[in-house]
Amino acid sequence: MSDATAAAAAAAEQLRATAESTELLLHTLAELEPAQLPEPSGLPGWTRGHVLTHIARNADSLVNLLTSARTGEDIPQYPSPGARDADIEAGAGRPLAEQVADVRASQQRFQDAAALLAPEHWTVPLTHRSGYVFPAWQLPVKRLAELEYHHVDLNAGYTPAHWPEPFAVAEFRRLGAHFGGLPGLPAVLLVAEDAGLEARLGGEGDGDADGGKPGLVAEGPVRALTGWLSGRSNGDGLQVHRGDEGLVDPRTALPELPPMG
Repeated sequence: MSDATAAAAAAAEQLRATAESTELLLHTLAELEPAQLPEPSGLPGWTRGHVLTHIARNADSLVNLLTSARTGEDIPQYPSPGARDADIEAGAGRPLAEQVADVRASQQRFQDAAALLAPEHWTVPLTHRSGYVFPAWQLPVKRLAELEYHHVDLNAGYTPAHWPEPFAVAEFRRLGAHFGGLPGLPAVLLVAEDAGLEARLGGEGDGDADGGKPGLVAEGPVRALTGWLSGRSNGDGLQVHRGDEGLVDPRTALPELPPMG
């Protein structure tokens, strides 16, 4: 998206979505008891406190990139991988009230920094912490993904079924394309009945002999399919067929996917 006006409009739409997503997260946190914060999250080795600290520090890291887009300075997302990890570890044990205030304040800093950008700034190329380059208008998209995925990771009652449909649809398309291009995966056709979308994964040597027909077909709501693609679900809510065998258990039939990236 090279047109500055279009880029700014896309960013504004996603910024509104991040504000709404943050409010949903804060609503969940209002129901959380302080004693639940040190309990395990859905991410290996992380408590709920780790997840909340990461959500807040991610917002601040994206402020760095927003500032870089606006000023032209080369500001890294994080000072270093070690500093990122150390900040998460240092903040994980804080009291719940402090964590909630941090999530709220860091999101506001993100919103305020975004408001300073002119339309032409949203087309500036930026470097993600992992090294790839992307345009600035995708920063709110990335922030929304952090909020929605890690809200689920809190294991506090928010599930893929709660995701806003536009988010689930966009991530289904993104992850379907990502995994569709990876070699070595078994052939799976994903059919999002409610969204009218399909994605095909793998297929090298795993299709039927009559022309690459997928070995598995998984059908269901787009939120359930995106939940599985993102590693936030084991296939709950999906109907999976293998050839002429009829329905099979998605928890055992669906392949294990690599991290979504």
